[in-house]
Amino acid sequence: MNFNNLINDENCVFLKSKTKTEAILELLELVEKSGKVRQMENLKKEIFYREQIMSTGIGQGIAIPHVRFEGVDSPMILAGLAPGGISDYDSIDDQMVKIVIMIIVGDEQHKEYLRILSLVVGKLKEKSFQKNLLGAQNNEEIGAILKGEVK
Repeated sequence: MNFNNLINDENCVFLKSKTKTEAILELLELVEKSGKVRQMENLKKEIFYREQIMSTGIGQGIAIPHVRFEGVDSPMILAGLAPGGISDYDSIDDQMVKIVIMIIVGDEQHKEYLRILSLVVGKLKEKSFQKNLLGAQNNEEIGAILKGEVK
């Protein structure tokens, strides 16, 4: 599994959303458009159930909603930037969320799930990476930064 192959420019967007629910739904619309996931309504329920258990706002302006789901054949990464911030994300440090990276993998893809989550968190921990990502000018640039093609 090549991490860069999981990044698709069509799945990298500037979020119009101002709330956590809207942001998650906006990224889920991209999932639906991709046609790569069966049972979209069940996926929505799983993502929001996960958020009820514990917010995926990990601090430093970052949220990583993630789920293993049976209706997925291959892992997906979606990226949304909210430069103005999402204030109701319930992040662990109470900061507004500006970067939302959604990870969806098949329910049997446990190793891939952990590997992708680890890679995403590793990249996002770097302040310079966050700054570059928030400085992106368009969807393609978001994808290129995530892939490490732009420094």
